[in-house]
Amino acid sequence: MNDSAVFWSRALTELTLSFHIIYATIGVGIPLMIMIAQWVGIKNKDEHYLLLARRWARGFVITVAIGVVTGTAIGLQLSLLWPNFMELAGQIIALPLFMETFAFFVEAIFLGLYLYTWDRFKNPKRHLLLLVPVAIGASMSAVFITIVNAFMNAPQGFDIVDGELINIQPVLAMFNPAMPTKVAHVLVTSYMTAAFLLASIAAYRMLRGSAHVYHKKALYLLMKLGLVFSLAALVVGDFSGKYLAEYQPEKLAAAEWHFETEEDASLVLFGVLDGEDIKYAIKIPYALSVLAHNNPFAEVTGLDQFPKDEQPPLYIHYLFDVMVMIGTLLIVVAAVYVLGKWRNWQFVSSKLFKRVIVAGGPLALIAIEAGWWLAEVGRQPWILRGYMKTSEGATTSGQVDTMLILFAGLYIVLAIGSIIALIRMFRDNPIERELAEHKLVEGCEEP
Repeated sequence: MNDSAVFWSRALTELTLSFHIIYATIGVGIPLMIMIAQWVGIKNKDEHYLLLARRWARGFVITVAIGVVTGTAIGLQLSLLWPNFMELAGQIIALPLFMETFAFFVEAIFLGLYLYTWDRFKNPKRHLLLLVPVAIGASMSAVFITIVNAFMNAPQGFDIVDGELINIQPVLAMFNPAMPTKVAHVLVTSYMTAAFLLASIAAYRMLRGSAHVYHKKALYLLMKLGLVFSLAALVVGDFSGKYLAEYQPEKLAAAEWHFETEEDASLVLFGVLDGEDIKYAIKIPYALSVLAHNNPFAEVTGLDQFPKDEQPPLYIHYLFDVMVMIGTLLIVVAAVYVLGKWRNWQFVSSKLFKRVIVAGGPLALIAIEAGWWLAEVGRQPWILRGYMKTSEGATTSGQVDTMLILFAGLYIVLAIGSIIALIRMFRDNPIERELAEHKLVEGCEEP
């Protein structure tokens, strides 16, 4: 085993996934936002929502392009950096990997048709139908690649006898115990993040002085969607906790600094570790037992039941805190805004509250990053839980550090290039110009 190669392989994979997940999340969530906006526009005969869909679709193309590049990089790195893992698992997970590629092809084909057929249908509902395969394809891409990740956490659908892989059942491998919660969590958090990200842009434009009802309608629609999907994420998160308690108790125990198996377990938030002593933490009595088993008096497995070399790193606790706290904040902000609009609370239209909404987009992305780091680091030391450790699956090449530098340079170029492209796309064609072209300069009542 080449320890240096293992380290650099993990670093490069972590870098690629961290960069890719931003564009992948946006790529999954935005099509649904576009579809909802266009549907509302058609239903209510409201050109503002149709213009929202049109402009969001243009920006979406940029994120798709970057997502394709980084997704391809991940596929290459799975084979090049983790050859031993792919030698074993590649025979089992080839089906979802192929289906993920197929789903992307469907998405790309219909996205092209959708973009180039604006205003070409007498019945706008027919144009909207072209977007349905785009949204489904984007979501199914996420579903299939998440199934691969779920398999790594809960492998099944095969047997190993005398070192030989036999009784391979790809479909059974796909429908592993981790699949339902992981797939649901990825989808709802992608939709949630897309809603808050677009809402932050609308709020930012309003802070910059635009008082047009176009932005007000966008913000109201997106905050309602953000509330729905953030509440859905909360429910799925509860199911995820129960999955971990049953199938990956070591990950739950590490995330909660739960060192000893005990009943009436408390949920630990924040704090610092001094050995196994937890200081300055907020402890919620019985909450961990409820999260794990829906029973405040239930026994929760602690880290004392696992060998030291099979325990995840304890710093994942902070990742859990970040994810949960941001998720809770977004629920509160969205709920207050929607309720405030319904009850005519003036403060939800204040500059201060709009600044909070603007922060919601970046915070949602941070929560996504924290969640994925928690998922991946929390599986350690396993790359295929119970069968192969990360150190056993890595390449022995001594050139991975050079690859890390090259890919880091590529990602910097892609990030800067995509930001510049998006800024120029919308700066050179400002909303005011399109509003004038569509004779929507005059605003109307705020929703």
